[in-house]
Order: sequence, then C-alpha cells, then structure tokens
Amino acid sequence: MNAVKNNEFSQLHKAFTDELRQKSRSESTVIAYAKDIEQLLNFFTSRGLDSIKKSGIEDLESYKAYLQGNNYTPKSISRKINSTRTFFRFLLESSIIQENPSDKLSHPKFEIKPPRVLTEMEYRALRDVSRVDIRLYSIIELLLQTGIRIGELAALTLEDVRTSADSKIPYLYIKAAGSHPARKVPLNKSAAAAIEEYKRIRPESEDETLFITKNGRPLLVRNIRTTIDKAFEKSGIKNAKVNDLRNTFIAHHLANGVSLVTVSKLVGHKRLSTTEKYLNLLNNKQEDQEKDLKEL
Repeated sequence: MNAVKNNEFSQLHKAFTDELRQKSRSESTVIAYAKDIEQLLNFFTSRGLDSIKKSGIEDLESYKAYLQGNNYTPKSISRKINSTRTFFRFLLESSIIQENPSDKLSHPKFEIKPPRVLTEMEYRALRDVSRVDIRLYSIIELLLQTGIRIGELAALTLEDVRTSADSKIPYLYIKAAGSHPARKVPLNKSAAAAIEEYKRIRPESEDETLFITKNGRPLLVRNIRTTIDKAFEKSGIKNAKVNDLRNTFIAHHLANGVSLVTVSKLVGHKRLSTTEKYLNLLNNKQEDQEKDLKEL
C-alpha cells in the first residue's frame, strides 16, 4: 500500500491516530485502524481534501466497491467499514465535515462462525505434543488454564506471577492495556506447576519478561503464534488458531457451571454479551446431542 502522499491527508491521518491513542484504544486497534484509514485516504488522494469534506454515501459506496473489486473478504470489508465510521465520527467531532455519510454505509453480509472450541481429545493431544518443550508446554498450559490473550501472555513479567497474601493462591497480574483494565487471574495447580518448571530452565537475562528466547530477549507474539501453530499441526488439530485456546477455556468453565459474570471477569471481556455467545454455543450443542439421542 502506498503511503498517503497528500500533506493535508497525512496531517488528518496523524490527527486521527493521535485521537485514538488519547481515547486509550489498544495499540493493536490503533495500528489496524491506521492502516484501514490510510487505505481510505489513498483512495481519495487524487480527488483532494475537499473530496473527503464533501463526500457522500455514493463516494463511500464506491470505496466499498473498490474493496470488493480487489477481492477483500466480506469480513475484512466489514472491519474496514467500522474503521471508516470511526474516522468519519472523528471528522464530524472536529468540525471538518457537517454531516456523516458513513452512518448509511451498510456492511456486507457474511456468516459469523461460532467460536472454535477444542474437543477433549484435541485438548489432550496438544498438551502431550508440547511436553517435549518445557517453555512451549508452559505457554500452552497458561493459555488453556487461564484464558488470557496471547498479547497479555507475551507482556507478562516475572513479577506478574504472584501469590495472594491471605489465601496463598498463585495468580497472574494482567496489566491494564488500552481500554482493558488490570485484572487478577488465579492459577490452578497445573498452570502454576508449568510456570515453576519453566522458570527452572529459563535463561538468565536482565530482561524481566517471563517468556524469553535462548538469547534472553522477550518472546514476541508472532513467534508464540508460529510455535503454537506448529504444535497444532503436530497434534493433528485442524482449523485451529491460538485464540481457540481462549475459547476453550471460556466454554469449558461455563459448561462446568462457573457463572457468566465470573468467566467474563476472568477473561477480561468488556461486555457480558460477549461471554453470552459462548453460552449460546453450549446450549446449541446440548440441543443437538439431545436430538441425536432421540433419533437413535
């Protein structure tokens, strides 16, 4: 993608991303929105700044058609529409435009797939495959047993592995990030043992990051993702992603009777409705199982 060449557009782009950071959006959100709006502004560059100020729904529909013509998936286009709407709200609040045409821009229709949850067999296979690598096993165990995000895991420091003064229960302290507040996530015996085993073989380093490379540098999210993807492949688990470990944690806890509110707090969902989607998934599975039994 070419960078925004028009100086006025570049300034507008910077002002928008600065505004996102001031509103405490996560860095990943800022980066994603910045790329989307850079693409939008590049589309309008040849028309000049007035084309943004005077743009109507027809112009935004043309941009949507441009994305479709370049083989973007409906899901990707939908995300870019969300970015576009956020950008145009910023323009309206900044008095750069008087009306917001993006409110009329419709999302393309696409099927929302239910969260992928590992089966008990897949769950065990992944753990068995990872046992040969103590660091990998500790990472997978933490993701499965705590439901934290991969970015949160990569940001953990040695100091974030703590023990409650009163109950003596070990827990992870997850720092605040963007719009997500700090929270405490208890560690069960399996997760706590995996961390302790890893700490015994952890390379000496001045860096306080919990998971590090052999050279003592922080293990990056992309490296963690690649390693887990290889573990999925070795264990024969198909169509699974790192975030499915988080999905599995949520689904299993709800299935075992942990309250919706408790699970929501543990995983750091901002809205209870996000957690409820997993409850709906479990209810649908139960209905399917009952239907199968009746047909036997």
